[in-house]
Amino acid sequence: QVQLADSGGGSVQAGGSLRLSCTASGTVNSRRSMAWFRQAPEKSREEVALIWSGHGYTFYADSVKGRFTISQNSAKNTVYLQMNNLTPEDAGMYYCAASSSFVHGLPGSPEVFGYWGQGTQVAVSS
Repeated sequence: QVQLADSGGGSVQAGGSLRLSCTASGTVNSRRSMAWFRQAPEKSREEVALIWSGHGYTFYADSVKGRFTISQNSAKNTVYLQMNNLTPEDAGMYYCAASSSFVHGLPGSPEVFGYWGQGTQVAVSS
C-alpha cells in the first residue's frame, strides 16, 4: 500500500514560482513511476511531469517544458515539482500519483496510476 501526501500549492502572480512536494510511504516497487497531474475546472486531468524512481529519467508535457522540473529525494521519499514562470493556464488542482510500473512517457492515462495524493491547489493571477 502506498500513501502520498502532496503539498506546496498556493497563490502567485503570473511569472512567479512554486515548489510542490509529494512525500510517499509504502514499498518502493509500488511507486516505480511518480508523476504530477493537474486538473483545471471543467477540464480532464492532465499529466504534466513524470519521473522514474531511482533512475532519474524525466518526462514533461510540452506545455511545461523548460518551466517545470520534477525531481526526487530518495532519502526523504519525496518528489518535487518546481514550477517557474507560472501563467494563469497553469492554475488548477495538482495531484501526485504513483504507479508500480515504469510508465513510458507522456501523455499518460490516470488509470495507469494506482495511488494518488489528496491534491494541492495552485492559483495564478494575471
